[in-house]
Amino acid sequence: MTDSMNDALTIAPTTAAVIPVYNHEHAIGAVVDAVLAHGLHCVLVDDGCSAACAQVLREIAAAHPQQVTLLVHAVNQGKGGAVITGLRHAARAGYSHALQIDADGQHDAADIPRFLAASLAAPRAVINGKPVYDESIPKGRLYARYLTHVWVWINTLSLEISDSMCGFRVYPLAPVLKLLDSVRIGRRMDFDTEILVRLQWRGLRILDQPTRVHYPTDGVSHFKVWLDNVLISRMHARLFFGMLPRSPLLLARKLGRALAGPPR
Repeated sequence: MTDSMNDALTIAPTTAAVIPVYNHEHAIGAVVDAVLAHGLHCVLVDDGCSAACAQVLREIAAAHPQQVTLLVHAVNQGKGGAVITGLRHAARAGYSHALQIDADGQHDAADIPRFLAASLAAPRAVINGKPVYDESIPKGRLYARYLTHVWVWINTLSLEISDSMCGFRVYPLAPVLKLLDSVRIGRRMDFDTEILVRLQWRGLRILDQPTRVHYPTDGVSHFKVWLDNVLISRMHARLFFGMLPRSPLLLARKLGRALAGPPR
């Protein structure tokens, strides 16, 4: 990491919110209002939305010209592709960190101050949402998440990442962009998990932030059961074979962290 990147992580973080949007026109207005209420600049990424949703996003951006930036993908690239576009824009705009939050209203924006406080206390770490679910989560989805949890624990040789699928988190942008410039990360629903595993491999701490989650305010899910499950399965296989040669380093780092104590 260069000196300028290190400097960006030793001063107080400056954070923008990045929201990938694909056809959540009924929920996105309330999400943006909630984010703006916490004083964050909002980067909306229209990921090839329908005409109706695109119009809502243009209206939101026009109503908040100083507080909202709207980026547009002409063709849908997937959640990961939209997040990457938002992260790169936030870095170019001079922010040191980015808070990722979903557009469907499932995340509790009232928890944003807790994420920001945790990032301020550990600016070199990823502050990762650990969901606290209410009764709205489909039971099948809840149980299926544990399969990914187990694979993540195997592929990191660690229990540090307690939940890799929650899209509510704060990234330090310098190491994230360094990763994105050197490795192709999955662009769809595999993104959230893969980027955390690869950042953990590179030595970043992944710190839990409990947060309430409910499903979703507009009743729209873009998880494609067959395609996304295939992509996630392939991702876990790639990560497993990537973990094997890294296993001595991962185990040594785990021991070193246990001896060093909590991150600073």
